[in-house]
Amino acid sequence: MKNTMNRWIGSFLLGIATWVHSSAQTTELLAKATTETSTPKNSGQKPQVVIVTGARFSYTLVQKWIDDYNKTNPNVQIIIEARGSNDPQKYDVLAEVFEPDAETQKKREYLYIARYAILPVANAQSGFAQAYADKGLNQDLIKQIYFHDIFADKDKQKEIKYPYTVYTRLQKAGAPTVFTNYFGYAQKDIKGKAIAGSDEHLLKAVLRDSLAVSYLPLNLIYDPNTQKTLKGLTVLPVDLNDNGKVSVEEKFYTDLSTVIQNLESKTDKNRQNLPIGYLHLSVDKQTANPEALRFLQWVAENGLKDLHHYGYLQPEAGKIDKEKIVQLAEKLSKSQN
Repeated sequence: MKNTMNRWIGSFLLGIATWVHSSAQTTELLAKATTETSTPKNSGQKPQVVIVTGARFSYTLVQKWIDDYNKTNPNVQIIIEARGSNDPQKYDVLAEVFEPDAETQKKREYLYIARYAILPVANAQSGFAQAYADKGLNQDLIKQIYFHDIFADKDKQKEIKYPYTVYTRLQKAGAPTVFTNYFGYAQKDIKGKAIAGSDEHLLKAVLRDSLAVSYLPLNLIYDPNTQKTLKGLTVLPVDLNDNGKVSVEEKFYTDLSTVIQNLESKTDKNRQNLPIGYLHLSVDKQTANPEALRFLQWVAENGLKDLHHYGYLQPEAGKIDKEKIVQLAEKLSKSQN
């Protein structure tokens, strides 16, 4: 009887030991499975970071490209770092909206991706806006309203019955450079109040002053969701064929899609007195971030479909040269190996 009891106790203890070992194995397997499920396969890898800076009014479009790019490239962190009075000390991609000088062009590779139009605008509450939304502006009137010109013939200037105040940018920037250069002036020649900050700050100043007149990129004038002009803002039609007057056919500013369709369909001869600039993305030829180059290649292949919605015109045929970006990527890859 005593031997039987000892055998029973031994079997019982052996069973407990087996159960404990099995449970420990099960716990270890569950812990491992949980870790593999909750931890990304690339954990421990340093995320690839690309910094973008440049013209603020381009950020909405560029952010759309970043969001779409991240859907297929989640391990890349692309950050827009807003410029202040100067560009950030370190960045990979520069989004700019005016033509760089020759010396700068030697150092950077450019992807010309979109065009933008610059239109004269006024606060919708003013008598000036109501009058000239109907009359429109020819070239002589544009120069008379916007620019200091000591050589202008004062006797030929038109009488303007409605009070107005011109607003412009204080710092040198893309849109005012394109606007003034088109009419043969420099940014310093623009009349009126100079506003510090970005084009968005200029827009806010125009909306605050019922007498305000200014110029703005097309994508800031229209709401991309409603496709209508921002509340409180009026577009002033211009003499596109430069015959000295604005016809009914030249007044097509009721909605964004109609504006873009008209501007893209017209030849240069029938699209005068309306400055158009380029949005381009660029990288340093010597130190370009490989992931920044891949992002630019993706934009060249996938970004055009977003242009109209965000208020940009398609680039001219042959303007996009993505092969230069590909060649630069190959060149830098070889130099690093």
